Amino acid sequence: MKHRMFARSCGPSAFMRAVHVWVHCATSSRGTASRALPAVALLAGAALVAMPTASAQSDDPPPPLDSVIAVKAPATPPSRVGRLTLDQQVKWLRAAQQSGALEKLDDAQLVALFQALDPLAVPRYIKEGPNGYASYEFTMSRSERIRGQWPNQPDHMLVRLARNPLRIYAKWLPDGAHAGQEVIYDESKRTDEMYGHLGGIMNVMPLWASLDGALARSQSNHQVRDLGIEYIASQYLSEGQKYSETGLPRSIQLDVKTIDGVRVVAFTFESPIGQPRFYAKKETLGLDLRHPYFRTVESYDNDGKLFERIVFETITPKTFDDSTFDPKNKAYSF
Repeated sequence: MKHRMFARSCGPSAFMRAVHVWVHCATSSRGTASRALPAVALLAGAALVAMPTASAQSDDPPPPLDSVIAVKAPATPPSRVGRLTLDQQVKWLRAAQQSGALEKLDDAQLVALFQALDPLAVPRYIKEGPNGYASYEFTMSRSERIRGQWPNQPDHMLVRLARNPLRIYAKWLPDGAHAGQEVIYDESKRTDEMYGHLGGIMNVMPLWASLDGALARSQSNHQVRDLGIEYIASQYLSEGQKYSETGLPRSIQLDVKTIDGVRVVAFTFESPIGQPRFYAKKETLGLDLRHPYFRTVESYDNDGKLFERIVFETITPKTFDDSTFDPKNKAYSF
């Protein structure tokens, strides 16, 4: 998860250098039942680390996330899933997720189920996805430590995203930090810049800014292109590739948590060496029980300090027209 955000000054003045716009996600998290997993690499397997897409390929591809289908719950009881082959376990997870059977399990059943799985089952399940939508809208809460400082209030954001080409509209909502800011990114027009403005009482004149500059990093270490659930899946798989390459042991803990009203299976991974080789010394990823993607992220540095917290609150597939990514849209404040 190497990230960056917004910036390129439109002039030499100190005032303009102070203008900044930020973009990404945020979180909060509370733990519940916890049991240690053996030190196996749940993220291992070089063959599993291809970049996930909105329609990942497999021999038995799952339907699109936004399709309306009736899926029967798997016949094999959760207590016996660990005896299945790797391929069968992945298919079981997919059927349990799509049918709603997975979210009906209680905390103890979920813990026992994921402990019993082949170490490669969850990475395969995530990789085969689908990890996102062709176009969708989501709300998120995000906090990030910048220059050693943890924010007093998380950012609360509304994001609209479409792919091929990648286009993003993001707005900071009134009940979060940086309220009123807006950003539009359209890679078909400018691949390395975004268009945005500050909100609030200043409502500074909109400007084009680099995706990867000093102004961007004043609010985040991410860039706007990192927005979305696909990026989290990609990071999960790429970190697993690093463990596969280094052969390092990894401490793994499993919990069931309810975070901002979202119940997830939370995998906590801790590296023996941490940063900079790995994104975080310790990281907790919350797996959605109805979709093959992660809904929550918490990342800790080598000193055990939380440096990033993300919660995807709502995720809704939608179709957008060109006006969604046009600064001239009358619903926006550019």
